[in-house]
Amino acid sequence: MIAIVPYQCDWPGQFARLGQELRDVLGDLALRIDHIGSTSVPGLAAKDIIDIQVSVHALTTQLHDALERAGYEPLAHITYDHVPAGRPKDPEQWRKWFCNERGGARRVNLHVRVAERANQRYAVLFRDYLRANGEATAAYGQVKMALAGYHAENEEAYYAIKDPVCDIIMVGAEAWAAGTGWVPGPSDE
Repeated sequence: MIAIVPYQCDWPGQFARLGQELRDVLGDLALRIDHIGSTSVPGLAAKDIIDIQVSVHALTTQLHDALERAGYEPLAHITYDHVPAGRPKDPEQWRKWFCNERGGARRVNLHVRVAERANQRYAVLFRDYLRANGEATAAYGQVKMALAGYHAENEEAYYAIKDPVCDIIMVGAEAWAAGTGWVPGPSDE
């Protein structure tokens, strides 16, 4: 069931703890550890799930083993992100590992993506744009609440609508990035 809750002020602190735990295990395998998704945007309603992006040089066996030591289990059926309309169809640009925590009390979605790929950039730019644009954040929050109201029991329908909405937001984000000279800031770890 999809449940959207108001923004929780303790989400950044929860991410900080989880990010540090990942850094302790992954070390230099992780180029960046970023808080992404709706819980990373102050004021934005979200599912009470912390999304974390780990950016790496490559998806390797060594990395896989380290993630398992950290308590994360890659889900074999989720290996690619949604490809936005008009974006490069090259599958390597959208490849990822998606992991959930094993036995943890805190729900976490861990996205492991290769640095400099389209999907890695998308997540950080999307976050930074919403952090800088309160009107887009408010509108996106309204969309998510409405979708959860209509499709709380149908995750497929929820994402079938939400993903293209995110792609529309990204059109504004790309223009904002070009106009401001945006580059990713330091890792949120």
